[in-house]
Amino acid sequence: MNRYQNQRNFLKSNFNEFSNKNTDKYLGMPKPEIMKSYNEKSQVIDLPTDYENVIIKETIYDCIKDRRSNRIYSEEALNLHELSYLLWATQGITGTTKAGLTLRTVPCSGATHSFETYLFIMNVDSLAPGLYRYLPVHHKLLFLSAIHDIDKKVDEITLDQPFVPNFARKAAVLFVWSTIPYRSEWKFDITAHKKILIDVGHVCQNLYLASESIDAGTCAIGIYDQNMIDEILELDGDDEFVIYLAAVGKKLK
Repeated sequence: MNRYQNQRNFLKSNFNEFSNKNTDKYLGMPKPEIMKSYNEKSQVIDLPTDYENVIIKETIYDCIKDRRSNRIYSEEALNLHELSYLLWATQGITGTTKAGLTLRTVPCSGATHSFETYLFIMNVDSLAPGLYRYLPVHHKLLFLSAIHDIDKKVDEITLDQPFVPNFARKAAVLFVWSTIPYRSEWKFDITAHKKILIDVGHVCQNLYLASESIDAGTCAIGIYDQNMIDEILELDGDDEFVIYLAAVGKKLK
């Protein structure tokens, strides 16, 4: 049982340890940026905001009741309105506080929002297959790069899935969430990391419910090649690294 002890302690609320820390926020260190910067000369795609029209199931009861992890997808593409809606549902900004904190569609400890959303897009109308990043402040997509044989690359990243092998490569989009831990550490010091893992669960659950509302399916993925995906996204693996994935595609009728 000793081999489990450290991880079990991590799951507990050890807030008393935090009370003795002088956080970087307390010490007056600059607040981290809420979104990674980008080259303004890069290709940026406007996302539609009239995505309410794509909703098929309008009651939250039906979405919760019908939610399942879906690993079987049709060849039907997602459209840009649907993708825009899923991005808004998972990290969309709905307001700001007087202190400049962003209020989003998902709860987050201290409104620190440590996540960046990357997309391996394989089958979305009007978008070329490739790697993208969501810009929540502007509700736009940043094109990062084309990826040769992107479906095969997704297959390599997601390793051997235990229930339906190779399912992620057949999705329309692979959502990839990275964390920039310092956004939370700045405020919560050594208690930040448990909060980050809880918060990314909120994000993925919103993806599940939003996907269900447009008759799409999703499946969260916790088995992936950490080094490979961090390298593809050009993340350093320390100050930013991937912590969760989810495949999304239209359901097979």
